[in-house]
Amino acid sequence: MTIKPLLDRVVLKPEEAEETTKSGIVLAGSAQEKPQFSDIIAVGPGGLVDGKEVEMYVKVGDKVITSQYAGTPVKLDGEDYTVVRQSDILAIVEE
Repeated sequence: MTIKPLLDRVVLKPEEAEETTKSGIVLAGSAQEKPQFSDIIAVGPGGLVDGKEVEMYVKVGDKVITSQYAGTPVKLDGEDYTVVRQSDILAIVEE
């Protein structure tokens, strides 16, 4: 099964949360921060959203930063994804 986003939506695969600190302390699941770095898996076509033309600036494969509580979590085939609007993406990470 695949997810095909509509309009200005983007499907993200969040990076795994850190399980240990830099000093080697193992964190409990509740103490782990929600990852804000994600990889883009799929991008909608853009188009007319709320009466305004939306151009998509991100592409599949980009690594991005999102706000901490943005989007809708989705579980598909045992994998966790988040569906967000392009406007919920704060930055593209360039390496």
